Amino acid sequence: MSKKAAEHHRKASEHLTHAARHHDEAAKHYDTGEHAMGGHHAHTARGHMIHARGHVEDAVKAHVEEHGKK
Repeated sequence: MSKKAAEHHRKASEHLTHAARHHDEAAKHYDTGEHAMGGHHAHTARGHMIHARGHVEDAVKAHVEEHGKK
């Protein structure tokens, strides 16, 4: 795999890790009735997931650029 694709996978992984942490925080806030903070963390988690998806797509593009030239 190209270094470019590998870096995108690393970045996607980092964003997914952050998303998981924010989902955990959202759950804690919803459990205690703090819906505004729960919503904040849920929304932030979604943002990280969107960024992760973008990096996954960029990793696929990098892979095709390197290996799809036949």
